[in-house]
Amino acid sequence: MSYSIRYHPEAEAELKEAAVYLDNESMGLGELFLDDVQEALNLIVFSPKISPVIQNNVRQNVLRKFPYYLIYTIVDCEIRILAVAHQRRRPFYWKDRQ
Repeated sequence: MSYSIRYHPEAEAELKEAAVYLDNESMGLGELFLDDVQEALNLIVFSPKISPVIQNNVRQNVLRKFPYYLIYTIVDCEIRILAVAHQRRRPFYWKDRQ
C-alpha cells in the first residue's frame, strides 16, 4: 500500500519556522533538520504504525538528530502530519488539529 503525506497548515508552518530558526542559529542547520524530517517521513511511509500511539489514533515519531516530534495520524492511505513539535513545547497543544 502506498501512503501520501499531508501536512496540517499549522504543522507546515511549524516545519518552516523551525528550519529558519535553526538556519539562523547556524547556517546549514535548517537543511540538516529538513533532512532529518525527511528520513522520519520515509520510515513512516514505509511502516506507518512504527511510531507509538500517544492519544486515540495519534502517533508520535521522535526525530533522530533534533529534539522534535512528528505528530501524525493514519487515515486510509494518507499520513496526516498534525504537528512538528519541539520536545520542550507544551504537550498536546496540537490536540484540536485534524
